[in-house]
Amino acid sequence: MNLLFDQNLSPRLVNRLADLYPDSQHASFIGLDQADDRVLWEYANQHGFTVVTRDSDFSELNVLRGFPPKVIWIRRGNCSTNQIEEILRSHYQDIIQFYEDPALGVLALY
Repeated sequence: MNLLFDQNLSPRLVNRLADLYPDSQHASFIGLDQADDRVLWEYANQHGFTVVTRDSDFSELNVLRGFPPKVIWIRRGNCSTNQIEEILRSHYQDIIQFYEDPALGVLALY
């Protein structure tokens, strides 16, 4: 599974989580750090990424446009990169099940 981290998350997550989510990217690594959410959404759709974000706009795009791409929405309030890494690690099995379920488009993690 390839994750695409939105610009509102640290680019360091790509390397920190490479053992679980290899071949993931960050918006800044592919020149989309200033892109509109819809542009990032289309990129993820065309390249088979699951978007990871703290932004509710991607959940709304999922409702309006359907999926793919799927969206992992980090819903915890103000938190550190370490905490986000821990969320994505501790929910690894949930994320795999979400990814494999064709009926699900958004996974909210707290």
